Amino acid sequence: MTAGLSDFGIKVERPTKTLRELALEKVREAIVSGHFKPGDRLVERDLCAQLGVSRTIVREVLRHLESEGLVANLLNKGPIVALLDPGEARQIYEIRGALEGMAARLCAERGDPSIVSALEEALHGIRRSYGEKDMGGVLTHTSAFYHALFSKVDRQVAWGIVNLLTVRINHLRSMTIKTDNRHVEGPAQMERIIEAIRQGDGEGAYRAAMDHVDSAAAIAEAVIANQTPSA
Repeated sequence: MTAGLSDFGIKVERPTKTLRELALEKVREAIVSGHFKPGDRLVERDLCAQLGVSRTIVREVLRHLESEGLVANLLNKGPIVALLDPGEARQIYEIRGALEGMAARLCAERGDPSIVSALEEALHGIRRSYGEKDMGGVLTHTSAFYHALFSKVDRQVAWGIVNLLTVRINHLRSMTIKTDNRHVEGPAQMERIIEAIRQGDGEGAYRAAMDHVDSAAAIAEAVIANQTPSA
């Protein structure tokens, strides 16, 4: 019996990510991090040079980001970083509040010490990243905090809904985490969520989660009101 090439172990493995996917991640990150600001023009030629990819890939990336709400295509101006809409932001925070409040209450009622440990680990990462002025790290550990909040009480459907909004949530979060004293207030509010969960106080955990979201929503509203389109 003749051995095939697959038996010999020389199969060519596909790259884990395509060039298009890598370019999409880079541009999305540049928008969410604030490198490209709301109203900035996204010139295809410049993006091709900066990313080192073809115009076809850049156009596909911009179309995808438009579907995510991060890019807008304006008549006679072309693609720009979308201006944040206050009404849409308000709805996102309403959804966040409802789901995160529910998850926090359930975590408190579960009485599982591993929940507190996971949340404390994520919060430690948030504080460390703030100390290192690593805003990308703040976003990563914040996402880990909320993933633990939902996954530890088996609320995958709710987490899936949050994930559908992750890009827009992180776009808003990338602005609020940079505001004055947020590096102190944000973690302190999250600490109150953890403490209520540790105490098994479902109502307290719910209220702490809602207070945290309400605070972020108020900051985002102020930031959006002051956004100015680029010329």
